[in-house]
Parts: sequence; C-alpha cells; structure tokens
Amino acid sequence: DGVTEVLAHRSDDLRDKFIEIPCSEDYDSHKRFAGCTPRKCGRGVTDAVITREEAERIRRIAERGLSLGGSDGGASILDLHSGALSLGKHFVNLYRYFGDKIQDIFTEEDFALYRDVRQRIQQRIAQVFGISSSAMYLTKPTFFSRMNSTGAKTTHDEYWHPHVDKVTYGSFDYTSLLYLSDYSKDFGGGRFVFMDADSNKTVEPRAGRVSFFTSGSENLHRVEKVQWGTRFAITISFTCDPEHGIGDPALG
Repeated sequence: DGVTEVLAHRSDDLRDKFIEIPCSEDYDSHKRFAGCTPRKCGRGVTDAVITREEAERIRRIAERGLSLGGSDGGASILDLHSGALSLGKHFVNLYRYFGDKIQDIFTEEDFALYRDVRQRIQQRIAQVFGISSSAMYLTKPTFFSRMNSTGAKTTHDEYWHPHVDKVTYGSFDYTSLLYLSDYSKDFGGGRFVFMDADSNKTVEPRAGRVSFFTSGSENLHRVEKVQWGTRFAITISFTCDPEHGIGDPALG
C-alpha cells in the first residue's frame, strides 16, 4: 500500500479539516452546472456538524430498519428513499414488503432528523467548496450501510474494492459519509482510505464524524475489510444535475 497517512484519527475532534487537491479531467467530459460543478476539488472531515447523540439516534434508525432483513454476506444496505433493503442474497422493497407495518418501525421524527442532518451536511459541503447549497440536489443511492466480518456471499458484499463514485454512480458530484460507530471501539478494520498516487490517506470513523469529497477520480477510495464488530455509516450524496435530484424520504 506504500505510505499511509492518517487524515483523521478517531481521537481527534476536528472542527474542519480540508485538503484541496487538483480536479481530475473527468469534469471536462460532463455537462457543467454553474454554481455547483466542482471548480475546486478535495476532501474534508468535520466533527462539528452532527453531534454524537444525533449520530446515535440515526444509528438506531438504521438498526431498526436493518433488523427487518440483512445480507447473508458482510455488507447490508438500507435505502429509505427507494426502500431497498438487503435480504439474504437479494434486495427487497421495504415499503412494499412490510406495508403498513413500516409505521411501527419508523416515526415522523426519524425522517425529520434524517432531513435535518442531510441539510446540514449539504450546507457544509456548499460552504467549503464555495458553491450554492440551492444548486445541489440530493441524489440516489443514499443509504445506510452495516458492515461486519462475515465473508462475502455475492458481489454486493464486496465493499472493499477501490472505486470512483462518479464512475460507479454517474450522478454523484459530491459524496459524504456520516459515521455512526467508532473505529477500534465498535469495530476493527473498516477505515476509509483515499488512494493517492504517492500514498494512502485514511479516515478513522467515529460517531458523528462527516467526511466529504468531490466524487471524481481525484478521490479514488476504498474501505478496509471489517475485521471484527459492526460498522455503521450513512452515505449521502449530491448532484449538480436537477434531473438526477430526489426528494427526502417520507413516511407513508
């Protein structure tokens, strides 16, 4: 892996850490949206946007939803927008599969908290990259992930491969991750790794920490395999293209 540098230790309490990096040429081949398409690229980490207590409340939403299903492999997904939920080796639509029972699992407060957190992360990204928050749109997939050390059963479980978000999900322009559990306390392995030509730069998850970055190939990344315990996070992503925008999830 060459040299590894830790951008954010679990024990750090970071107000705002931002590292600007040159934008890749990817953006030249995409349509540009004024006031949103990255002109400045980079990656940031902050522990000052979401509190630990809020992260714990959000983790409980994830735990309740994922308790209805779960992958046979080590990575389970819950998407409150589309309703996608890992179940065995497949996905089901939570809303169709469970129908009215959903009202017993989630509350309006859950969805209000989700929306509030999404807005705060969106505003922070806009502020740091010098773009307009109103020119960014939530895009899919936006999802909870639960990872443990169980071996992969399908390719969906293989979360550790290096990838570029803009290549994997064409609509992404800005990606954020809100961590809902603590590295080395709740789980081992599972650090987030930016893979640069000269070195790897890692982020150690901690509950309430947000890492965010431009989604092009300047930010090739991967997640280490989880060795023990359970790692919870939520990926919240934004597009500059209004045609790829989605609304916040709603109950019922």
